[in-house]
Amino acid sequence: MLVYSGVDPVTGKDVYLTESTRDEKKVEEIRTRLLAKVDKQRNAATKATLAYTLEAWLEVHEADESTRDDYRRLIERNIVPAIGDVPISKIGTRVLEQFYAQLRRCRLRCNGKPYIEHREPGPHDCRVVQHRRKPGRPTAKTLAEHDCGQMQCKVIECRAHVCKPLAAGSVRKIHFVISGALAAATRWEWIESNPATDAKKPKQAAPQPKPPTSDEAARIVAASWEQDAGWGMFIWLKMVTGARRGELLALRWHDVHLDQGVLEIRRNFTQRSGKAREKDTKTHQMRRNSLDSDTVDLLREHRARTQEQIERLGLKFDDAGFVFSYEPDHSRPCNPDGISHRYARMCAELGITSHLHTLRHYSATELITSGVDIRTVAGRLGHGGGGTTTLRVYAAWVADSDRAAASILANKMVRPAPQPGPSSEGSEAT
Repeated sequence: MLVYSGVDPVTGKDVYLTESTRDEKKVEEIRTRLLAKVDKQRNAATKATLAYTLEAWLEVHEADESTRDDYRRLIERNIVPAIGDVPISKIGTRVLEQFYAQLRRCRLRCNGKPYIEHREPGPHDCRVVQHRRKPGRPTAKTLAEHDCGQMQCKVIECRAHVCKPLAAGSVRKIHFVISGALAAATRWEWIESNPATDAKKPKQAAPQPKPPTSDEAARIVAASWEQDAGWGMFIWLKMVTGARRGELLALRWHDVHLDQGVLEIRRNFTQRSGKAREKDTKTHQMRRNSLDSDTVDLLREHRARTQEQIERLGLKFDDAGFVFSYEPDHSRPCNPDGISHRYARMCAELGITSHLHTLRHYSATELITSGVDIRTVAGRLGHGGGGTTTLRVYAAWVADSDRAAASILANKMVRPAPQPGPSSEGSEAT
């Protein structure tokens, strides 16, 4: 039996509810049930759209400001333009799965037909040349002799659309946002159940960390110290602690306990769209990382240099100052993106393919392959779940460590002497 249910909000096609039976006596019962379901969709308790529900959810959802900004960016860029006007009573599991599939094919959700992506709405020239000419007032002669290729004039033009799938991780984030909003709508009794609960989302790609080799790490550290001592100290500490970029930038001198050889990681520093923020660590927990004697000595020297530079300017050294800063009084941490760009430039000059986060992978893999247990590694890195995340990300290196452990145990045991085989007489007797 087919019952018309309306128009699909994603595809624009007619939707029918279906149910089959071989018992003629149940036909009327099925028809009544399907019509009731259609009527329930058309006359829901609320007419709230998904866009309205998302906005209401953001008002009550507990998250730090940068996370909320990420959610709002996904909502405005991907969710609202596609299904924001759809009433939440019309959103089902099938609608969500179709939406996710479209995003995985093309982030602009094109229909597969070729078209031109215009850089601006309204009438405009699709191809514009921004001429670069020699300094001075242009004359008819200089304009006539102008060579766009020689002057490297910039050409701006509207180009044909090329489908770019949205990454699986981004679609999973979109699913989390929609699911959270619809869960809130369920609690508020706007809808009876959350359709996102059963919706199939893209699989999470297996992590494939690619840390620098030991030789590359040694070259990176040497190059950083050659640039300047402060930069060298940052790269050294990033390697030996495996801390996140923002966690090291948020360090203040009162977090560094040199007498105890302990580093307290309590905060994270971020800067986006010109907004600088200090917030909790990713797991919202502080941790204490032990430091080796060499690192303690280097930090003592770094502190002494910092104190001398500040006092030379007639300022007073303060333990509340940041450990890594470009400000004369160390009152503000370094820009996170600037740090990442500097590291990328340095590695490019060395001919090494690496980005700053790989030093975190380097620290983890070196510890694991050296036999340090997963829980300890997870604690130093600040992973949640008691080591579950660490094991998932670094499973390949855990296998290497397990093979090394097998060799260690075997080498501690005395191998038995070769046993003689069965004698020839015994063989003949058999």
